[in-house]
Amino acid sequence: MNDLNFAIRQLLKNPVITGIAVLTLALGIGANTAIFSVMHALMLRLLPVADPSRLVLFGNGDSIGSTDGLPGGSTT
Repeated sequence: MNDLNFAIRQLLKNPVITGIAVLTLALGIGANTAIFSVMHALMLRLLPVADPSRLVLFGNGDSIGSTDGLPGGSTT
C-alpha cells in the first residue's frame, strides 16, 4: 500500500509526465483495438452466406494467398 501511495504522489508532482504517459497508453490501446476490430471484421469472421461450401473462386488465387483457407489449399 505504501508503494501505491508513493506512486500516486510522484505522478501528482509531475503532471506533464503523467499526462504524456496517460496519452501514450490511450493512443496505444485505441490503435490496438481499432486494428484488431478491422482484422476481425475482414479476416477472422466467417462469411455471412447460407452455404459457404458453394462459394467459387474464379481465376488463380495462388499468387495472392487466397487459397490458404480452402480445403486442400488449391483451386482445382
